[in-house]
Amino acid sequence: MAAEAVSGDRRVSSVMHVRCPDRLPEEVFRQVLELLAEFSPVVQALPPSAALVELKGALRYHGTSARHLGEVLRIRTLSRLGVDVRVGIGPTIAVAATASGQITSPGGVLAVDPDQIDDWLGPLPVEALHGIGPKQAAALHDYGVHGVGLLAAVPPATVQRLLGGRAGRMAADRARGIDPRPVAPRALPATLTVRHTFAQHTLDGALVRAALLDLVVQLARQLRHRGQVARGLTLTLRFAGGTAWEKTRRLPEASAHDDDLRTLAYRLVDAAGLQRGRLTGIVLTGEDLVDAGQVAQQISLDQAREDRLVAETVSDRIRAKFGPGAIGPAATFLRVS
Repeated sequence: MAAEAVSGDRRVSSVMHVRCPDRLPEEVFRQVLELLAEFSPVVQALPPSAALVELKGALRYHGTSARHLGEVLRIRTLSRLGVDVRVGIGPTIAVAATASGQITSPGGVLAVDPDQIDDWLGPLPVEALHGIGPKQAAALHDYGVHGVGLLAAVPPATVQRLLGGRAGRMAADRARGIDPRPVAPRALPATLTVRHTFAQHTLDGALVRAALLDLVVQLARQLRHRGQVARGLTLTLRFAGGTAWEKTRRLPEASAHDDDLRTLAYRLVDAAGLQRGRLTGIVLTGEDLVDAGQVAQQISLDQAREDRLVAETVSDRIRAKFGPGAIGPAATFLRVS
């Protein structure tokens, strides 16, 4: 059921819905999104493991079908990342997402032409239709509506009475292949990660705290260099034997200042309750990064804090001129608590 690329205003199946394997690491998911961006600039991330792509421009540029591009994508994710994906293609988001859901693992490509929507959707059970949850499916079953074809034949007003106003309208429309939503470009919130690996297993709390402080300074400096601020931090502690502990907390206000990140990082490591755990490494991640210009600067009446921020600015300039190792240790500029 390959969709052919055509010119003019004729409807084509140009929406691609990509499902990655469950529990895919975020780093790999980001790499999949980067691959999708090679096909089209209009990519909408659907975390934790799915995405939408609008291919209209790509179809005109390559003069090929959306199905062919889906097959190319699957080959690239397999060869480059070792990840198999399920690719559904249709003229709307609902049809494409329903199609990807009909592909059995590990992966494959299913494209539905606009003129095949009714014949393809009709035999499917209502729970297979994108947007129909278990409770809605159960409500439809109670009234004898088991298939998408039958749902499409029921008057929309009746479906609204069964499922509620908005949900009923959406279900009635999607059973007919109608979904006016556009693919809206949206990337995953940016993150930034710094790591420290201990040369040998350590039980020393002072060494752990010193390593964490160094990571805080690295992370904060990189954020300021990129003109970004973090809304949260994730601390991951790796132990001998391969186990790990991880916790995420939000900052009271988005920040890229050493002092703010240090305070939260120390609270995170205190929450771990380290006693006799042998650590092999620490990972600190700045979460939900945004442009620093989007965050309002609060006026502080704390002179000690203002002095530290001035010292932070000066240290950034020195490191930019003479290198990151020009100043140390980090504790020189931070009040350790």
